[in-house]
Amino acid sequence: MIDLPIGDPWFVRQPMEGGIALVTEPHVHPLLRCNVWHVVGRDIDLVVDTALGLAPLRGLVERDEADRLVAVVTHFHGDHVGGLHEFSERAIHRSEAPELARAATTHIESSGYGESVLGPYRRGGYDIPDVFIDAVPPGGLETTIFEREPVTATRLLDEGDVVDLGDRHFEVLHLPGHSRGSVGLWEEATGVLFSGDAIYDGPLLDELEESDLDAYVSTMERLRALPVTVVHGGHEASFGRVRLVELCDAYLATRP
Repeated sequence: MIDLPIGDPWFVRQPMEGGIALVTEPHVHPLLRCNVWHVVGRDIDLVVDTALGLAPLRGLVERDEADRLVAVVTHFHGDHVGGLHEFSERAIHRSEAPELARAATTHIESSGYGESVLGPYRRGGYDIPDVFIDAVPPGGLETTIFEREPVTATRLLDEGDVVDLGDRHFEVLHLPGHSRGSVGLWEEATGVLFSGDAIYDGPLLDELEESDLDAYVSTMERLRALPVTVVHGGHEASFGRVRLVELCDAYLATRP
């Protein structure tokens, strides 16, 4: 059993504007602290990404037991898909569905990650602890390494697909670079973009085994031109169009 204090509650839910709520794990280091977004729709609610899976998530994003929920994961990395098995409707880009369907190991200790992950955060001024949590969820954790069970997607996403909530419609944008199947969800009517790890206001990871630098440059050029009102990323705080342009320009300056 990991000898850390109990973090209760494990998740924190924060209402945002426009029928959106943010769910986070405050006891998880920013490198693995995935933003979970809950969007209330008329016919169905949308959950974007599902955290590490250290504690049950669904109760934080359902309004009652009869709610219909669709969970869309922006890519297959463990900090985004840990709670996906809790949902009956599960969507991911078709190129990453095979990864989702295989068992995977999730590490919450820094020794489980290489320089391609730790380096950008270290250079960005983040402390890199031995363990990426400072507490454990109610019930505790036996180990810092755990197996994620295979999950089968019920919907395969492609560029241009629409996630329809009845009164809200989100277009799927294929945003490769961080991973080959990274996606964003774009609501043109409001200018809201859920960007996953394609872009967020923190150290971006583009040298992973499954990353593609040329694709990432194209994604940044595409994002820079998007008329967003607000970007809700996979990590860190949300931001507007001015900051989006700054982040894109800063990235493109390093990858000409």
